[in-house]
Amino acid sequence: MEGIPHPIPRTVEEVFNDFKGRRAALIKALTTDVEKFYQQCDPEKENLCLYGLPNETWEVNLPVEEVPPELPEPALGINFARDGMQEKDWLSLVAVHSDSWLLSVAFYFGARFGFGKSERKRLFQMINDLPTVFEVVTGAAKQARGADHNNSSKSKSSGKFRQSEPQHKGVKMSPPKEEDESGEEVEEEDEQGATLCGACGDNYGQDEFWICCDVCEKWFHGKCVKITPAKAEHIKQYKCPSCSNKRARV
Repeated sequence: MEGIPHPIPRTVEEVFNDFKGRRAALIKALTTDVEKFYQQCDPEKENLCLYGLPNETWEVNLPVEEVPPELPEPALGINFARDGMQEKDWLSLVAVHSDSWLLSVAFYFGARFGFGKSERKRLFQMINDLPTVFEVVTGAAKQARGADHNNSSKSKSSGKFRQSEPQHKGVKMSPPKEEDESGEEVEEEDEQGATLCGACGDNYGQDEFWICCDVCEKWFHGKCVKITPAKAEHIKQYKCPSCSNKRARV
């Protein structure tokens, strides 16, 4: 159950930062922390909600007893559908409801503090530039960049890096390059879009350590999945937390 121990956002930028923190928490619950989240959503328990907090932490808890609540409430009873659906379908459903809740919280703050038309539009544009929780959880954000970009994921794993030392096949330290007919390297076309982290949903950043899951072929910040470059050197086949947890439950 969420009280409001955090500072209440009052400007567009503050509301957006609040949105990003809650969004990151929900993505974490549905990806890297999915095993823990799954276990907490026991269908035998009462109606439960998934809360994302501004400090990027999440919790599964009963809804607030206060009527009306201080903030809009997440979808109620997410635990009841857990065992009646395929896991990926259940997670997708929770992700959709989480996106709806994030928007309702953001625009609740906008209404409460009197955002005008231009401020509401700017807030929505900032939010709309980020992939939704549903897109991150289902991989739709990656698929939307087109078949050509999806096909290039294998070449990303083949070791085409501009590094002085050999890297693990899943490690991505700089954007992949392509060669034109003259043999010179050129950047991937912008229309393919930026690679997104399968855990936090953020774009690729220069000089960041990334690793690719050999099962689902999603890319992750090393820090999001707690893998360092040194550790990656000793991994023959990397499985992300989500793929590892799925196999453990089979």
